[in-house]
Amino acid sequence: MKKRLLTVLAVLAIALAVLWFQRGNLVLAAVQVMTDQRYDEIAPNRAIPWEVSGGSVTPETENRPPNIILIVADDLGYNDISTFGGGVTEGFKTPGIDRLAEEGVVFSQAYSGASTCAPSRAMLMTGRYPTRTGFEFTPTPAGMARAVSTVASTVETSSTPPSYYDADVESAHPSYEEKGLLTGELTIAEVLRDSDYYTAHIGKWHLGRENGMGPNAQGFDDSLLMTSGLYLPEDHPDVVNAKLDFDPIDRFLWAAMRYAASFNTTSGDVFEPGGYLTDYWTDESIKVIRNNKDRPFFLYLAHWGPHTPLQATRADYEAVGDIRPHRKRVYAAMIRAVDRSVSRILDTLEEEGIADNTMVVFTSDNGGAGYLGLPGVNQPFRGWKITMFEGGIRVPLFMKWPAKLAAGTVVETPTAHIDVMPTIAAATGAVIPETVAIDGVPLLELAKGQGDSEWTRDTLFWQNGHYQVVRHNDWKLQVNERRTDGKKVWLFDLATDPTEQVNLATTRLDVVAQLERLLKEHNADSVGPLYAPAMDSAILVDKTVDQPFVDGDEYVYTPN
Repeated sequence: MKKRLLTVLAVLAIALAVLWFQRGNLVLAAVQVMTDQRYDEIAPNRAIPWEVSGGSVTPETENRPPNIILIVADDLGYNDISTFGGGVTEGFKTPGIDRLAEEGVVFSQAYSGASTCAPSRAMLMTGRYPTRTGFEFTPTPAGMARAVSTVASTVETSSTPPSYYDADVESAHPSYEEKGLLTGELTIAEVLRDSDYYTAHIGKWHLGRENGMGPNAQGFDDSLLMTSGLYLPEDHPDVVNAKLDFDPIDRFLWAAMRYAASFNTTSGDVFEPGGYLTDYWTDESIKVIRNNKDRPFFLYLAHWGPHTPLQATRADYEAVGDIRPHRKRVYAAMIRAVDRSVSRILDTLEEEGIADNTMVVFTSDNGGAGYLGLPGVNQPFRGWKITMFEGGIRVPLFMKWPAKLAAGTVVETPTAHIDVMPTIAAATGAVIPETVAIDGVPLLELAKGQGDSEWTRDTLFWQNGHYQVVRHNDWKLQVNERRTDGKKVWLFDLATDPTEQVNLATTRLDVVAQLERLLKEHNADSVGPLYAPAMDSAILVDKTVDQPFVDGDEYVYTPN
């Protein structure tokens, strides 16, 4: 009997050990099942009934307000485009994006609103800091934080300082669909719609879906929404996939995402997109432009590319050449698709005769991601998405408006996503109510080369819970509460050290004190975050996720 009991206990111990080592795969399997249930009825692709203005073409005149097209890439690295560097790999070119930069205005020190996507998008839409909106963290679906935390603990290269997850905090969160920009916030789409613009959104939203948070409720007449995030079905004959086994986020996305879209609804009535996601959204954007060329329109084209999961068309994969490793070649092919999108949009404006009086703005929601395992995406800057080193928040910001802005203009004044909303309003003559406090500043005078001497803003802020950053003139201070060894402070003089190599925090205590006072003042009247963060993740500054942590490596803790 004793021997039998010992045998049973041994078998049970082995089973528990297997379950422990397989816990990541078991969690992902559960996510896969839940996702299959959620998307069990994805309808075939359908034609999108975009509004058609129905009038005759109005001649381009100075009295007609400009059309506005805002194109936002997702996780585009500073060095991914040839405007700023060698592209994702040496010799890689992005002629469409380069053309937009050459024919318009380049803001050479432009910043995203945050180091992750959703808060940046909120600032693009509202021109307001999270201290006013409370929109401070990136919404994640229920269970994602737990799943990513569990999977991360099973990844062999995961020797980074530990991340923290609090299930009780997450259980108190609103649903994913209700984690968004509150309906009382004023978006640029609402401002323009009230000024008789037709407003259309295509692509990613990530600012909530229910309780007045969806695109249609926030000012868009029509919205073709990214309901899930595969660019093509995983087994599609024309797709080339690259899975990142070392990245917990990527593993979750493959389990949780499907090939799906919706139109003018944020739940139900889901259908298949009409091709590779980047190209499909561009096709539909061109229809919006042609349908509404004879009246002022605002098109917000929010691309998913080149965000993971890494999927490219076979044609793009072949076109970029023999780039290695495989994931880098797929990534380059995805950027090629985003670049082609910009080219096609510009060509369509020319073909329809409305290019001169159309303002096209291009940016990215944040810098390139370290979880790609591609070290060069943000060169020459340090850091990645999810950090607020320059690599995480320096982004392209290009603006083309031939009727008003001279080609080849370069603006070196620091600018940010909070400036986009008031800039568009100023360009169109739309009125922002005086009761709405806007943190951004219109950029038109700078873009015209006339406003630098009159520019008065010296300070920009970023915040992500306990991770607080301020740039004042050329000084940049980062303050981070690191759970493993307490508070960490970095101070850089960007005038002499733009790539943040020399930390002056211990030698310029006077500047640290000055900038910490600015942070305190900035947060004095904060409304606070809409909900508490459930995770606090350790992110390496100088290494990608696939590289092992060693003592002395710089890292930050980023809450979400």
